[in-house]
Amino acid sequence: MGSLRKKGVALLKIAFSALLLYFIFKQIAFREVWAVVKGSQPGYLLGALFFFVVSKWISALRLNRYFHEIDLPLSGVSNLKLYLLGMFYNLFLPGGIGGDAYKGYVLHRSFGRPVKKLVAVLLLDRISGMYVLFAYSCLLLLWLDPAWLLGYAWALWLLLPASLVLYLLLNKRFFGYVMPVFWPAMAYSALVQLGQLVSAYLILKALGVEAEQLSYLLLFLVSSIVAVLPFTIGGIGSRELVFYYGALWLHLQEGTSLGVSMLFFGITALVSLCGMVYHFRKPALYLSAPAPTEA
Repeated sequence: MGSLRKKGVALLKIAFSALLLYFIFKQIAFREVWAVVKGSQPGYLLGALFFFVVSKWISALRLNRYFHEIDLPLSGVSNLKLYLLGMFYNLFLPGGIGGDAYKGYVLHRSFGRPVKKLVAVLLLDRISGMYVLFAYSCLLLLWLDPAWLLGYAWALWLLLPASLVLYLLLNKRFFGYVMPVFWPAMAYSALVQLGQLVSAYLILKALGVEAEQLSYLLLFLVSSIVAVLPFTIGGIGSRELVFYYGALWLHLQEGTSLGVSMLFFGITALVSLCGMVYHFRKPALYLSAPAPTEA
């Protein structure tokens, strides 16, 4: 019964992603977007790929800090292999095997760590990244200072520290056993999202976009937040929807906007495919020496 439910959820996600893509490409011809993508400069795309890989490496380091804090000092190599496998599952095997769920399952089975703590740190790892995406989006919006924000900017300036304090207090209240990781995780998250912002900027350069770059980057940040929501497969469709309607709202080129989305997805898919080898040859996981105590 559980297997049928998971397959049903996966089919719904696939159908929803397909429906969103169908709707978007009814509004703008796919050939127009493809022409934009084909005209991209490979050198900049290689740079975008490099910074994306760096961001994912830092993200894996962040997760391993959480693991160390719950007395699970996973070796760096084991953690990286498991992280790549999780990326592959998230994007290419949507049938209820989510990458985070698999990591929690295999770590519990291999090392007997409590499921509750494993789920908690996997969730906190995601949330810390989401908070930084939100913070970067607010800061970029304040920098752009659109006319419609006039009179409301103070609310964003207030919301940023208030939301951080709330997140900190919730961590202390419910996840006190990983509080030593809170600020290091936030620093890692800031670097992760900065790396992906640089990747998106280089995609813009690859497409020859020189005007309104900050507006495109704002769309990229918002689309990254929406893509995390578990309604589509790997954010396919939802990311493009944000780029399309965001382009209309901010008076950007729709074809270019969707081209950025497609190229970023292509880079994500290429890196995620590297985890396929660990699907067929499950990685042996080892523990290292315990992480040093924070000063």
